[in-house]
Amino acid sequence: MKFNHELVEKNIGLLGILTVIAISFGGLVQIVPLLFQKDTTEPVDGLIPYTALQIEGRDIYVREGCYNCHSQMIRPLRAETERYGHYSVAGESVWDHPFQWGSKRTGPDLARVGGRYSDKWHEVHLLDPRAVVPQSNMPGYPWLAENTLDGELTRNKMQILLNFHKGGYKGNDLYTDEELAGAKAAVEGKTEMQALIAYLQSLGHALK
Repeated sequence: MKFNHELVEKNIGLLGILTVIAISFGGLVQIVPLLFQKDTTEPVDGLIPYTALQIEGRDIYVREGCYNCHSQMIRPLRAETERYGHYSVAGESVWDHPFQWGSKRTGPDLARVGGRYSDKWHEVHLLDPRAVVPQSNMPGYPWLAENTLDGELTRNKMQILLNFHKGGYKGNDLYTDEELAGAKAAVEGKTEMQALIAYLQSLGHALK
């Protein structure tokens, strides 16, 4: 046994192959069962699909790198649930590709930020964070109030989400043909600021 152990340690190629096998097996054991559990693949009750404007806002959230400083995952720890609310569950993130859980918190967790502040508060905060949170080190995003959406790709984004989740909302498709047809008109002329705020206000309503 000692000889075999030394053989593996001294042979980099063999060690590498066995390491990959071990990691692959361990990953499959943890990941594959989750693909068949309803609580990880189906939306929680009350989770509403993103509207056209919210989808655009989510893309702006990702584009601006908000996930680098804000997580969207409340851990099941007392200190977290007392501050942010009910801990996060997988069924809240089924519409998200990729999910926005994150791990680093330079700023607070945003999993339940929806409805906590008014639209005006968010607008002022995004323009000049220190106007409402004096100790904040978050940069301002004034260009969001100037940039407008044309909606050219909004329908495509909704269609992709629909294809991922056929029959995924109360047994129905996420979007109707009318909603898809009206996607461009729903966002055209709106500012990126409005879209991002709409997205933030949609977060965390499914669980209280």
